[in-house]
Amino acid sequence: MSGAACKPILQDGPPDLESLFTQILENLGEDPERQGLVKTPHRAAKAMEFLTRGYHQDVDKILNGAIFDEEFDEMVIVKDIEFYSLCEHHILPFWGKCHVGYLPRKRIIGLSKIPRIVDMFARRLQVQERLTREIAEALERALEPRGVAVVMEAQHMCMMARGVEKQAPRMTTNVMRGTFREDSSTRVEFLRCIQTS
Repeated sequence: MSGAACKPILQDGPPDLESLFTQILENLGEDPERQGLVKTPHRAAKAMEFLTRGYHQDVDKILNGAIFDEEFDEMVIVKDIEFYSLCEHHILPFWGKCHVGYLPRKRIIGLSKIPRIVDMFARRLQVQERLTREIAEALERALEPRGVAVVMEAQHMCMMARGVEKQAPRMTTNVMRGTFREDSSTRVEFLRCIQTS
């Protein structure tokens, strides 16, 4: 985009989200002073800050030391973790369920931390493929397990409300690391366990 096409909204500093949403309304041909829209830029800015709050979080703070030594080496699975994210290509929502498994190497993680890690990466502009990988890598670094598996199933508004306008398709992505990748029986056990009844 040329410099001439990018007009700054605020002359004395970077444009804030509220001003940007006001400009979007104007560019759509709307009147930001209309009763129903007066507070829309403020609400939309707050919503965007909430939906992208993952940029201001990090794994270490989320974990907060909740990794424990434990003589347990069987598969741990947390399934049906709901997540909501924004497609980075159209800034439209995609949402679904995440299933996470790991094989401990005498270290386990506090149960609530896995959904929090999923949320941290989901609350950014994303593509589902990268989101799946980032969750797996974060758990791999934190736990150093024998293996990590992450499967995500999602519906994408960018395909449902625009483009091909198909309502039924779900996208599934998976990342298998360590034993889950190397041992087919372990992988099959995990996939069987996460199947919804």
